[in-house]
Amino acid sequence: MELKAKRLLWWASLPFRVLLEFHRGFELYYLQGLQWEEEELENVFALLLFGSYIGLPHPPSELTYRLLPHVLREIHVMQAKSTGKAGVKAGWIGV
Repeated sequence: MELKAKRLLWWASLPFRVLLEFHRGFELYYLQGLQWEEEELENVFALLLFGSYIGLPHPPSELTYRLLPHVLREIHVMQAKSTGKAGVKAGWIGV
């Protein structure tokens, strides 16, 4: 009798489990998309602040100094990329 009850419960919960797995997969895909979008926005933000190195017009200096604390992670990434012999600025642009 107990085995039949377990089987019945397993079959009754099957639609719920399928929907739960679908939700988990969709959530993972959605979160990966958000993470990629955040990284791209950080790149654009850094390009706005440091665009003068490649000839782009940049915002006023006062505004750049106010926004600088928000781009610290991007600065650390640039420093990590620029450990080569070519120099710091050459490492930033991937030379």
